[in-house]
Amino acid sequence: MDKNISILAFAGSLRKGSFNKSLLRAAAESAPPDAELEIFDLAGIPVFNQDEENILPEKVREFKAKLRAADAVLIATPEYNYSLPGVLKNAIDYATRPSGDNSFAKKPVAIMGASNGMLGTARAQYHLRQVLVSLDMYPLNRPEVMVTFAESKIDQNGVLTDPKTREMIGRLLVNLLAWTRKLQKDKTGDA
Repeated sequence: MDKNISILAFAGSLRKGSFNKSLLRAAAESAPPDAELEIFDLAGIPVFNQDEENILPEKVREFKAKLRAADAVLIATPEYNYSLPGVLKNAIDYATRPSGDNSFAKKPVAIMGASNGMLGTARAQYHLRQVLVSLDMYPLNRPEVMVTFAESKIDQNGVLTDPKTREMIGRLLVNLLAWTRKLQKDKTGDA
């Protein structure tokens, strides 16, 4: 049997009651048995300053090490002003610096997101895909998990209560594992 696939998951939100953190917890609860999903909190990563990129803060070094060790990445993003949040972009910028030290390179990645609106982070996810391609990552195409009207699907305790959304997250993880294994086989020439 193949080894378990390790997935590093993080949300582009610092808010305690973040809907996107709730999606990550639901993903951890419904992860397939051959997946090891770790949730990383971006809180504590300072604002990126290129003048200081060669002396990385401890939280950034930890993030980069966890990214390198992971087989795949799962990102849950909110949408602010038609795009990804600054917290997420800041973490991405740090993880790819200094030049030539891109911790995201060649990683398969799945995206999901939740918002109170009727588009469910669609614009942020498509913008994030552009960023991920520039990082030399391999975004998973389907399913697209864009959770609309999140306040009606996540309770006051941050628990995802909507069974259809849980099912979509489960399918996303199954597809991410299959995508990761395919890429691993292609890389080793076992295709």
